Amino acid sequence: MKRKHYLEWIFMICVMAALGSCGPEMPKEQHSSFETMTIKKSDIELPYKFSARMKGMNDVTVTPQVSGQLMKICVTEGQQVKQGQTLFIIDSRNAQLELEAAEANLQAALAQENSAKLEYESNRNLFEKKIVSSYMLNNSENSYKQAQAAVAQARAAVNRAKVNLGFCTITATVSGVIGEIPVRVGDQVSPLSQLTILSGNTTMYAEFSVTEAIVETMVQEGMKADEINAYIAKLPEATFVMKSGTEYPHKGRVVSLTGVVNAETGSLTCKVTFPNPDGHLYSGIQGTIVMPFSEKDVIIVPQGAVVRLQDKSLVYKVQADSTATAVDVTTEDTGNGKDFIITSGLNVGDRIVTTGANNVFEGLRVLYPEEVKK
Repeated sequence: MKRKHYLEWIFMICVMAALGSCGPEMPKEQHSSFETMTIKKSDIELPYKFSARMKGMNDVTVTPQVSGQLMKICVTEGQQVKQGQTLFIIDSRNAQLELEAAEANLQAALAQENSAKLEYESNRNLFEKKIVSSYMLNNSENSYKQAQAAVAQARAAVNRAKVNLGFCTITATVSGVIGEIPVRVGDQVSPLSQLTILSGNTTMYAEFSVTEAIVETMVQEGMKADEINAYIAKLPEATFVMKSGTEYPHKGRVVSLTGVVNAETGSLTCKVTFPNPDGHLYSGIQGTIVMPFSEKDVIIVPQGAVVRLQDKSLVYKVQADSTATAVDVTTEDTGNGKDFIITSGLNVGDRIVTTGANNVFEGLRVLYPEEVKK
């Protein structure tokens, strides 16, 4: 009987063992780690960005030089015009009458000059024959000179009247685009009236402010004026990005950098010229100037490696025992949306946590022996 119970117990133990071997495998402990990198120095190209406003290279304010009634507007707002093209016509009737009067006065002065000349020549012949005195000769000579001066004045008056008549037709002094026209046909205009602004837009320039700190990185201390101009000529090409985010297809070049710092803003004015062959740029539009500048021998880390904690920037440095220690660093944005430049806090050869840095805490083991060997 005892032997029977003993066999039953053995059978049950075997069944339980068999069932246990067929059951699900228990999970094993797995070590997780973080991605790291070893600090080294390298070069990077930084996009410097400046807010800018476009202007035409030859923006001209169109105003009349004579007063009168505006008879005709020959252009429309936004129209592309060429140099010498007629823009406005002012009533020219008064100017025409003034010209005719000036020409009549010139004819009278010429007749007077001719009479004075004949009298002078006659008295000169009589003086040579000792018929008239020197007084009469000198008097006739003076009358002749006065008549010549009167002719010169009358001729100048004619030329002035012709110029004023020409001012009644206003033409484009440069090729460009017509701006707003605030006047209408029939308006009384004068030299104080603004008819429009003609933007000479074949070449445009973007004007923006540059801080002294940036200028110091661009221009080396002690450079002479001609050296600065040569350096500016070698600066990289600039890109104009419109407010919509669209890049203007043509590149621009820096042409000037004012030598006087604005006392209120602490900045200098810089100008970049852009070709505008298709007329897509207009005076007054705003955008961003982007210029690439190279930084050499700097420490570059991924943005994910930097943890923001209130007013501090931290990275986790991997110690010899594979644990992480927080280190304060100062950073500079590269503008590429991926990296930071570390200006202080790290040295070449340091190892830091990159991916997963936000999940690290002080003293956490981030590497394991087999990973360290790699």
